[in-house]
Amino acid sequence: MTSFRLAYVPGATPAKWVRTWGERQPDVPLELVPVAAADATELIRSRGADAALLRSPIDRDGLHAIPLYTETTVVVVPKDHLIAAADEVSTTDLADDVVLHPLDDTIEWPALPGRPAIERPETTADAIELVAAGVGVLVVPQSLARLHHRRDLTYRTVADAPQSSVALSWPEDETSELMETFIGIVRGRTVNSTRGRQQQPAAPAEKKRPERKPPAPKKPAARRAGGGAPKRGKPRRKS
Repeated sequence: MTSFRLAYVPGATPAKWVRTWGERQPDVPLELVPVAAADATELIRSRGADAALLRSPIDRDGLHAIPLYTETTVVVVPKDHLIAAADEVSTTDLADDVVLHPLDDTIEWPALPGRPAIERPETTADAIELVAAGVGVLVVPQSLARLHHRRDLTYRTVADAPQSSVALSWPEDETSELMETFIGIVRGRTVNSTRGRQQQPAAPAEKKRPERKPPAPKKPAARRAGGGAPKRGKPRRKS
């Protein structure tokens, strides 16, 4: 059976598009494929998935990418940390903290805030464990803070931190009807939209025969004043 395989990195939320796909393509299953952020582009190139929801930065060699949304950046801290008392912080507020920088970090930093850790955690999940142990704090997209939620941790917005965006990516040579359908869904096109699809030529209009007008009714003979039938002339007398 034909299916459409959509990969997604941790924290990406494809649920609303999956529901729309089910309404428009009920006979074609959409398979969700979880993938690590570092492996997403290679998975598409190897045709392990038809498309992927992934975070910037994206190696776009041979790939298309449509930006979908940008996430708020937050700092994850223990609940008893001083930062937890604020509604919002800046990168300068992190100057005295050890800021963990995992190897799968997707935020592009011009300069890392805070003090560097002795080692870089391998994954964001590992970094969360170190935050819980009091080793340091972690700056991540908000969806990842929610994904790795713990009761002993909280997070606050970092107003001046770089932001991470989520995009839909697929191979440049992929032009199938299913791919066009999914692109239309994430772009918010309606089901009747023909944008991105090859339109069928319109059938020639059938020529209509000209309608014949019914003959006009005959007017009755004019009647003389006074009424009655018209008088006949007198017959001639024979000589």
